[in-house]
Amino acid sequence: MSTPAKVILDGNSLTIEQTASVARGGDNTGSAYATVSLSGEAKKNVARCRALVVRMVAEDRLVYGVTTGIGEFARIKVSPAQAEELQKRIVHSHSASVGDEMPIPWVRANILLRANTLAKGHSGIRLEVLQTMLEMLNTGVTPVVYKRGSLGASGDLSPMSMIGEVVMGGGQAYFRGRKMKGSAALKKAELSPWKLSYKEGLALINGSQTLTGIGALALHDTENLLKAAQISSAMTADAIQSSMQAYDPRPHALRGFRGQKIVAQNILALTKGSEIIPSNSGKVQDAYSLRCTPQVIGPSIDAYHYTRQAILTEMNGLVDNPLFFPEQGDSVAAGNFHGQAPGMALDFLAIAVAEIGSLSERHTNRLLNPALSVGLPDFLVQGKGLNSGLMVAQYSAAALVSENKILAHPAVVDSISVSADQEDHVSMGMTSALKVADIIRNVETVVAIELLCAAQAFDFRKPKKPGKGTQAAYQHIRACVSFLKNDRPLHPDIRAIEEIVRDRSLVKAVEGAVGTISI
Repeated sequence: MSTPAKVILDGNSLTIEQTASVARGGDNTGSAYATVSLSGEAKKNVARCRALVVRMVAEDRLVYGVTTGIGEFARIKVSPAQAEELQKRIVHSHSASVGDEMPIPWVRANILLRANTLAKGHSGIRLEVLQTMLEMLNTGVTPVVYKRGSLGASGDLSPMSMIGEVVMGGGQAYFRGRKMKGSAALKKAELSPWKLSYKEGLALINGSQTLTGIGALALHDTENLLKAAQISSAMTADAIQSSMQAYDPRPHALRGFRGQKIVAQNILALTKGSEIIPSNSGKVQDAYSLRCTPQVIGPSIDAYHYTRQAILTEMNGLVDNPLFFPEQGDSVAAGNFHGQAPGMALDFLAIAVAEIGSLSERHTNRLLNPALSVGLPDFLVQGKGLNSGLMVAQYSAAALVSENKILAHPAVVDSISVSADQEDHVSMGMTSALKVADIIRNVETVVAIELLCAAQAFDFRKPKKPGKGTQAAYQHIRACVSFLKNDRPLHPDIRAIEEIVRDRSLVKAVEGAVGTISI
C-alpha cells in the first residue's frame, strides 16, 4: 500500500484534488486516505483569535451567538455563566436533519472544509477542538449525517450539527466500517469528546461546508466525466463514419469559446488514424448531435471551470458568523454563511452535466437506429426479430436523461423564510449539491451506454480499425464486456462499463495511448 498523502491546512490553499484525497483516499478507493494537519501559522492564528473571544466574554461585550442567543433570539442577552451551555444547546437544537445517510466521503469532505475555514483564525474555536476534528479524519471517525435539512443559509446548520454532536461525544459515527455511538468511536480512536465553550457550537456549524464539500467531489467527478464523454463521442463519430469537417479547428477558433476549441481538438486526436472514417465520403455535414458535439460539450467544459473557481473560492474563504478580528480587537456579525455563491455555481454545473447526458443519448440513438447508422445492423445485433440487441439500453439512457431535465431546474431561485422571518432569504444550495450529485451518477450511466453501443458498432466495422484513441477505449471496454452475439441481460454489461468510467481506468487507458485529454 502506498504512503498516504499529507494535506496541511492553512485556510487559504486547499484544492479540490486534496479534498478528494482526504475524502476518498488514493484513486477514489477509500484506502490510504490523505492525512491532515495544521500549518504553524494557522495554529498561531487560531490561538490568537481564541484569546480575543475569551477577553470579550470577560469584558461582558455584546457578541452575537456568544453572549446573545441566535437567530430570532439574538435580542436576548446570555450571561457568561450560560454562554458555554448555549453552545451545547445550539448544536443539539440544530441537529434536525432527515433522510438517508450521506456517503462517508461527503462527511469527510465536510469536516475537512470546515476545519480549513476555522484554520483561518477568525472563528474563535480552541485549537484543541480543531485538532480533534482533524484527528477524526486521520483515525477514521466519520459521523453519521443525514442528507436533508439544510437550507444553505445560515450555513448547513443541521447536517453540520450532526458532526458537532460527535465532537461532543454524542450522535453516531462509523469507525473502521462499523457504526456505533459517537462516544464509542472516539474512544476506539483514542480521542476525547469536548465540552464546547464560547462560540464553539456556532464555529462547528455556521457555514456552507456540507454543500461545498459535496460540490468539490462533484467537480472531481465531472472532470473525469467530461473526458469520458469526449471519448464516447469520438467513438460514435468514428463508428458512424462522421464527416470530420465538423472538427476542423478553424471554425472553432473564429467563434472563440475555449471549451468548444478543446473538444474539436480532442475528437480529432482520438479518431486520428481511423480506417472506418472514409477520407472522402462525399458527406457535407452530419446531424446536429454529431456535427455540434464541440458546441455542446464545450460550454459544459467552460461551465465546469466557472464552477470550479467558485467552489475553490468558497473552500478557502471565511465562511462563519460572527467573525473575530484579533488585530482590531473586535467582532462583526455578517452573513458569510450564506450559500448563494456555491449553490448558484452548482446549479450551473447541474445544467452543464445534464447536457452531456442529453447529447450522449442522441449519439446512442444514431448508433442503434438502422435509418441513421450508416450500414450498421438494427440495434447493433444480427438475427433481428429473434434478437433485440441493445434496443432497451437506450430506454434506460432516455429515462435518466428525462430525470435529469427535472433535476437540472435551479434550486437557488427558491427561498422559504424561516426563524420567524429573521432568516428570510435562504439559498437552497444544499438542494443544488444533492441534485448535481444525482445528475453526475445518471450521466455516467448514460455515457456508459453510449460506450457499450459504440464498442459493439466497432465490431461490425471490422476488419477496419478505429482511431488510435477510440481503439484504446474499445480494447478497454472489451476487456470487461464481450461482444453481444445473442441477447443476454444487459444490466451487467452496463454496470461493468459504469465502473470503468467511474474508477477513471477508461480515461487512463485512452490517455495512455494518445496523451492527456484536455478540458
